[in-house]
Formats: sequence, structure tokens, C-alpha cells
Amino acid sequence: MPVLSLPSETRPLLRVLKGDRLDTPPVWLMRQAGRYLPEYRALRAEKGGFLDLATDPESAAEITLQPIRRFGFDGAILFSDILMVPWALGQDLTFGVGEGPHLEPALADHALDALTRVPGRLEPVYETVRTVAAALPAETTFLGFAGSPWTVATYMVAGHGSRDQSETRRFAYRAPADFAHIIDTIAELTIEYLSRQIQSGVMAVQLFDSWAGSLSPAQFERWVIAPNARIVAALHERHPETPVIGFPKGAGGKLVAYARGTGVDVIGLDETVDPEWANSVLPDGFPVQGNLDPLTLIAGGTELRTAVDRVVGAFAGRPHIFNLGHGILPDTPIAHVEQVLAHIRKREATTLA
Repeated sequence: MPVLSLPSETRPLLRVLKGDRLDTPPVWLMRQAGRYLPEYRALRAEKGGFLDLATDPESAAEITLQPIRRFGFDGAILFSDILMVPWALGQDLTFGVGEGPHLEPALADHALDALTRVPGRLEPVYETVRTVAAALPAETTFLGFAGSPWTVATYMVAGHGSRDQSETRRFAYRAPADFAHIIDTIAELTIEYLSRQIQSGVMAVQLFDSWAGSLSPAQFERWVIAPNARIVAALHERHPETPVIGFPKGAGGKLVAYARGTGVDVIGLDETVDPEWANSVLPDGFPVQGNLDPLTLIAGGTELRTAVDRVVGAFAGRPHIFNLGHGILPDTPIAHVEQVLAHIRKREATTLA
């Protein structure tokens, strides 16, 4: 049974996700629950590795709530990973110390249908959602997420991340029918995965396409827009009141096509996008999220103040959620996060040092 929620007007972030323009934009930060927080590092040292934390509902809920307690963000983002879907599809998932994730067997030389699916691997995520939903402040919007099919497929095919996704792009050109089967399978499970998150208590969901920028326009249409449109349509049919945020990192000039073609309710912008340009080309009234450079948040000082004001000013006339253009970095000073929040909310200590 879906978790009953308070009226959306009690949650500024949810209001903007549904199309309201607010004088003060709500704020959350991608990867806000994680390595830059001492309380997270302490819990990880106690409990173990990343996957151990992500599959322990008590720990994952605690990590999700940590930045809400410390900063009072308008949104809480579920602590998990985009590779939970391939893990549930039967690939083994590991996170080496100081390394990125590894999936085995890699689908570049192994058939998807030979894998044995383990859907139970997703059950701890739903339990985490239920735990967080019961503990969040009434004004906080709870966000779930999944990786978009293209980005997830790049890891499944290569078995690891890469700078240009060359191995997966070659595979898609060499065996388009096989690759389409992988994309379709990911999309199918992603619909169920996000739907279960919504049923368990999240109020909106985000689709992360971290590697969307590596594709040509034709491939972008085929492997990014089309499968995301399928996911969004299915979620809108099942959960018409639940907004969907699309984050196609690196899409650049293809942003307008993405916004129109996928049917997402909100589009997230990475730090390479000129906010004034985005405001001029996106449909009037279309909600946006973003897009402060995470390195500017580390730098602080005049550069940070100027960058924050530019982002907020560019989107002053449309629904806007203030966020980073990608995930917060581990060496981000906590004081800078506090100062940005105070500056945006026009509270005391509005000078960014």
C-alpha cells in the first residue's frame, strides 16, 4: 500500500517538481549523503564497505537522513547505487578499495539471458525507503532514483566504468539487436524498481544518465531518449502524481530534445550547461534543477558567491531547484555547504567566505 503523504504544499521541493515557481528555490545536492560527512565516514568504518551499507536498511536509512539533520535540505535522496539493477539481473557487484565498481561477468563476452536473476537483492532498498519515509520531517521531499538504461548498460557490457564508454558504444554498433535486448531488460526492471520505491514511500524519482554525453545524436535518440520515454510513460501511468526528474549529464545541445522526447517532469542540468542558455531554449515554465559546478563549492569565496547568484538569477522566472551539476566531492568543506544554503535562503551569514 502506498505511504500516505501530507499535502504537497508543505514541501517546497515537491511544489517545484510539480511546476510551482518559488521566490526561494528549494535545495538538495547530488551525493549529499556520503564521503564529505564525518558521520558517514564513521558509520562506514564501523559497518564495512559500500555495498554492505547500501543493503543494510538501518545503515542506509541513517546515511540518507544524515544530511537532512545537519543541513535541513529540502530533499532527501535515497542512499543506494545505480548498479543495484544489474546486481538484481544476476551480475556480481563489487566495490574495490579506492576503485570504481566492477560487474561480472561482463556482457561484452557473456549473454544476458545466461544470468540468473536475483530480484530479492532489491528488497533491502524498499525497506530503507519505508524506514526513511517514516522518519523524515514533514517539509522534506523524499527522492528515489535509478540509473538510466544507457548508463547502466555501459557498466554491464564493460564490467566497469570508463572515460568514453568505447567498449559499449562498439558493442551497440556491432550487435544492435543484442544491445537493444540489454537496454529493454534494464528498462523493464527499472520501471518495477522505481514503482516499488514509490509504493514504499518516495515522493519523486530521478533517472541518472551519467554517460549520456558520449553518444552521437542518432544514438542518443535510440539509447537515451527512447528507453527513458518508456520508463517515464510507465511511471506516469502507474503513479500520475509522482514527478520524474531526468538528468542526462553531458547532453548539451540535445537537452531540448531530451526534455520533449522523454516526457520527464523536470530536467537536471550538469555544470557544463550555461544556465542562461538553458533558460532561453527550454519550454517556458518547464522546471529545471542545477547546476553549480561541484568544484566551485570547494573553492568558496567570490567565485562561489558569483556562481550561485548566476544560477539562481538565470532561473528566477521559472520553477527551479538549486543543486550541483554533478555529485558533491569528498573534499568539500562543510562550511561552504552551510554558507550556500544561508545565502540562497537569505538568512544570517549570507556572505560566502
